Amino acid sequence: MKVLALELSSPRGSIAFREAGKTCIVREFPADRKHSGLFYENLSALHESCGAPDLIAVGLGPGSYAGSRIAIATALGLKAASGAAIVGLPSICAFDCAEYCAIGDARRNSFFFAHVIDGHCVEGPSLGTTTEVQAKLDEWPQLPVLASQPLPQFQNATLAYPSAMVLAELAEKLDSRTEEPLEPIYLREPYITTPNK
Repeated sequence: MKVLALELSSPRGSIAFREAGKTCIVREFPADRKHSGLFYENLSALHESCGAPDLIAVGLGPGSYAGSRIAIATALGLKAASGAAIVGLPSICAFDCAEYCAIGDARRNSFFFAHVIDGHCVEGPSLGTTTEVQAKLDEWPQLPVLASQPLPQFQNATLAYPSAMVLAELAEKLDSRTEEPLEPIYLREPYITTPNK
């Protein structure tokens, strides 16, 4: 089986291609707004060398909503063109570590927390204040704390990025494929303002 994985939820994007249970190609690149073209350049080069996938795995976040939506839209387009199956997975499950706590900035003076074991969220993602998230981390003092952006509020956090390679490995192990519409993982209801009358 050929598996293509797309991960754009953090400042470092990645694409991976696996075939017959082995990772053939991994490409990493900046994934901010100034470098958005790099995703498609890398994807095009990978497609030319590897061909169409049988399965597409896409990271759903939490993280950059714009990045996650770009990855989802691209995966849906590739599915329509190739007929590949598709699966969405939490990006926070795609760090290259067996067990860890993942944290991140959720804006509006809040942070998210998740406890991940072998690619599965066993707790979270949930929102909390700095104090609440630190209390959760204190429950697991032996585990690495991973964040995909600098978080000076949490001194024991290590900078790390979700990996498309790990997403591809996780997708290969799944028995089910996603049929419902893919959406980024939203940590709270959207904040919408209505115009003044």
